[in-house]
Amino acid sequence: MDIVLDLLVTLSRWSRGHLSEIALTLMATLLVLLGPSLNSWLRRQIGSLNFFLRTLLFMIFCALVYGFGIVFVAPWLVKGLAQLNNYSLAPVLLLAFVMLGIIADRR
Repeated sequence: MDIVLDLLVTLSRWSRGHLSEIALTLMATLLVLLGPSLNSWLRRQIGSLNFFLRTLLFMIFCALVYGFGIVFVAPWLVKGLAQLNNYSLAPVLLLAFVMLGIIADRR
């Protein structure tokens, strides 16, 4: 049991040095997985508008939603992950990546 706990602590310590990259990876993967659903929802909402207005609204939507996710939500995710202790950080990260993998596999 001590070997498992030592491994968790070692992985958590290594992860702390890379939390910004890990959070960015989580956000980017989540946006890639949710992007088609968001885009199709937007397409249904603005489908009746003319081409120029549709294109403009689509560009604004993508810049705001995806930009907000990457620029603002990822640092919040870093702060949240940094609050976890060394015994829980690695399992939470592994669980998050496994969950994203399951979601990606189902799509």
